Amino acid sequence: MTQLTLDLLQPLQPSLDNFVAGRNAEALAALRALAERRLGERILYLWGTRGCGRSHLLAALAARADAYRWTPQVAVETPGIALVDDVERCDAQAQIALFNRLNVVRADNASSCVIAGALPPAQLVLREDLRTRLAWGYVYQLHPLSDAEKNAALQAHAASRGVRIDADVIPFLLVQLPRDMRTLVAALDALDAWALMRKRALTLGLAREWLVSTQAHPATGET
Repeated sequence: MTQLTLDLLQPLQPSLDNFVAGRNAEALAALRALAERRLGERILYLWGTRGCGRSHLLAALAARADAYRWTPQVAVETPGIALVDDVERCDAQAQIALFNRLNVVRADNASSCVIAGALPPAQLVLREDLRTRLAWGYVYQLHPLSDAEKNAALQAHAASRGVRIDADVIPFLLVQLPRDMRTLVAALDALDAWALMRKRALTLGLAREWLVSTQAHPATGET
């Protein structure tokens, strides 16, 4: 039973559907429109602090057949959605290549580019001409979810599965577990499965027992 719990705790594969938008609904809608070729603009820049969800969104797009992780070794004319994360880490060669890629995207309806970084374009320590091009398209700041937003999202997820959960369980999970929503949702699903196997209500006491069980049997095949 413990091993089943650990297996269920694997975070969900990132997708646009399982991204909890919070205050980022406009950015999520723009990414959907770009992926479906409904967006007039083909350059999107996402920025925000750690935990804001930009890596989740790029991973979600990377799963598409027409998207790829861009590197300076990829031809700038390659069609599809080029994805660039941590743009502030680009070295001189990568900056020149990305500059050329953005010029191609602006001129070619078959290409687009989604770039993510920690800061808005004007504050990046990059070539001035590249910073200018990063701001050519739509620029969105991504905001991390507050604890209240995470609580509400997890309560809604539980309700959608018909799960009744005591009010103090989710605050406990927020303190004890990694705070990204993919892990928290997977943990809630695993905890629900554990409660069903034991035919018990999903209470704080049960959550404490479950967490002790998973820590006592790390995911190494031990039971």
